[in-house]
Amino acid sequence: MLQVAQRMGRLGTETAFEVLARAEALARSGHDVINLGIGQPDFKTPPHIVEAATKALRDGHHGYTPAPGIPKLREAVAADIAKYRDVEIDPDLVLVVPGGKVTMFFAIMMFGEPGAEILYPNPGFPIYESVIAFSGAKPVPIPLLEDRDFSFDAEAVLDLITPATRLLIVNSPANPTGGTVSKSELDKLAAGLEAHPHVAVMSDEIYARMTYDGVPHASLTAYESLRDRLILLDGWSKTYAMTGWRLGYSVWPKSLIEGATRMAVNCHSCVNAAAQFAGIAALEGPQDSVDTMVAAFDDRRHAIVDALNGLPGVTCRKPTGAFYAFPNITGTGMDTRTLQNRLLEEAFVATVAGTSFGAYGEGYLRFSYANSKQNILAAIDRIRDLLV
Repeated sequence: MLQVAQRMGRLGTETAFEVLARAEALARSGHDVINLGIGQPDFKTPPHIVEAATKALRDGHHGYTPAPGIPKLREAVAADIAKYRDVEIDPDLVLVVPGGKVTMFFAIMMFGEPGAEILYPNPGFPIYESVIAFSGAKPVPIPLLEDRDFSFDAEAVLDLITPATRLLIVNSPANPTGGTVSKSELDKLAAGLEAHPHVAVMSDEIYARMTYDGVPHASLTAYESLRDRLILLDGWSKTYAMTGWRLGYSVWPKSLIEGATRMAVNCHSCVNAAAQFAGIAALEGPQDSVDTMVAAFDDRRHAIVDALNGLPGVTCRKPTGAFYAFPNITGTGMDTRTLQNRLLEEAFVATVAGTSFGAYGEGYLRFSYANSKQNILAAIDRIRDLLV
């Protein structure tokens, strides 16, 4: 009998990929499945970005790069942060990684161990809780409640901090709820954290360019008091429709960048060279494709929320960021997992149960509106037929 480490039993998964596999199996068997489950843009990577990668390959960029990333790319990241967040950062504090999950894995493993506590949003991206448990630390949920539009109360977050707290994870705009945290709430959080200098913060801002109703993204990078303990997570996957390129970046405090870089060396050596050249083109090139995509998401956002609110037993608040709706389905009389499965197996509509994102997700489903409006409305018609 092989004996693996006990911690392997604490490692969770991301249910969206399981739903995707089931949906694809149904499609292969001849069913017309509408997938509103997977969280990736339905747009193609812009051509100038693809061309930058193919040119890099033609030009012979086939080898290793520096572990933190190509210097020109790190400089482009710093310039992009200055442009969109109005914050100057040192490119030497940028670490380019193969996707956003790497940053969360590094940050959580850096601070997580038995006896430590890590605060994370719930419902939230499932990998937070999974890796916290894997590290041996205690996952401490920050409830994101519907009556606050799935934001948090800063005072309530601060009240969860104990001497054992090592890391606080913030995600805005958020997966799975589409909620955003206001600048006024971040002001309170940053001020309150001054009394807790032992707590590091990881701010997951992968959906930063996807906010609506004219409300700009509020970033924790704006707070000087947090600079020496803030880890920023961002990347190209959502903004530039580059999920399969596996390209992300993080910004680390000066005291942590060496450790994070060593983790990169031990983990993946460096990021694919051609993808890094694509990343430069994305940041420095035209941004009209981003604007077009976000405008399409905004149009779909209105359509899906209105349609969901017309379903029996369903209510849905309008999300203010990302590309997810998170309707309350308690009025249907079904629990979250049952409805998810029935929608997939009977209506051939893929969604993700709210409990896939934590215990506070019971009573909700995640709908991704990164699909055409035509498909979204057709899916809602199928759901209505199942519910009536």
